[in-house]
Amino acid sequence: MDLTPNLRKAADAIAGAKSLAISCHVSPDGDALGSALALAHAARRAGREAVVSFGEPFRVPGTLQFLDTTPLVPPSAFPSAPECMVVFDAGSADRLGELAASAAAAKVLVVVDHHRSTTGEFGDILVVDPHAAASGQLTVALLDSLGWEIDAVTAQCLMTAIVTDTGRFQYSATTGEVLRVAGRLVDAGVHPEVIGQAVYESVPFGYLQVASVMLGRARLEADLGLVWSWVEEADVAASNAAWADLDGLIDDLRIAREAGVAALLKETSQGWKVSLRSRGAVDVGAIAEANRGGGHHNAAGFTMVGELDAVLEVIRKALRG
Repeated sequence: MDLTPNLRKAADAIAGAKSLAISCHVSPDGDALGSALALAHAARRAGREAVVSFGEPFRVPGTLQFLDTTPLVPPSAFPSAPECMVVFDAGSADRLGELAASAAAAKVLVVVDHHRSTTGEFGDILVVDPHAAASGQLTVALLDSLGWEIDAVTAQCLMTAIVTDTGRFQYSATTGEVLRVAGRLVDAGVHPEVIGQAVYESVPFGYLQVASVMLGRARLEADLGLVWSWVEEADVAASNAAWADLDGLIDDLRIAREAGVAALLKETSQGWKVSLRSRGAVDVGAIAEANRGGGHHNAAGFTMVGELDAVLEVIRKALRG
């Protein structure tokens, strides 16, 4: 996919703005927050004003608190009518929470995303490529179009974005180009061991308690190649952990050899938040999109209100075809 024209349009809009308002989806992961912070750091080095925020709950996940969050402001301090707003990893306004109002009022809205569920109905200028491994990969291309320097701080944010959305370079979207970009970021000053330890080897003790309960409930439905489990709000409350600390639970579930598909259902006030992972034969992105969610072929999710068994039956029906 040739993104050159769109990258040029986005770069012109960003370079022409004195200040940038940068956002990403609520409850940001490493790709969303890393990409947003990277643009902000690069913009500030280029002499632009830039702030980053995301909708409530406004809390940086514990695994990402090692990043330089200097540009981060609470949503209440985010510009209400930005000169130029750049949104990462969110293909629709409802993914922005209360910052959707700022997006609607922005003079120019740039959307940078790599999800195939991004339809193009959101944003004035789209830098969207479903074949990209991460929004962070597209952010590197955007910074190159701008001619802005990628220093060590910016590179650390970008590498975090790419590492997390490629599953440490083990997902099928990992291409030679992705690895070349990663090499370039290391040369710019990235410390891979810092990212690895913070993101994958540092959890609160409460994570172990919730993981123990979740794994104890795990079920195998061999005829469907499905391994699933669930976490209740009471489990999280008893552990003193926060939901943001528990993103790695799905990876504890998906390692079962029999898991062609792994599904983790998390009870929230909005309904069951479902995380899906596939080994490749099943397109879980299609399952999520059919239920008003989104994601990729091998990693996706959606939220559904209803009883646990009813949500599971939706997944089973999709797997039966």
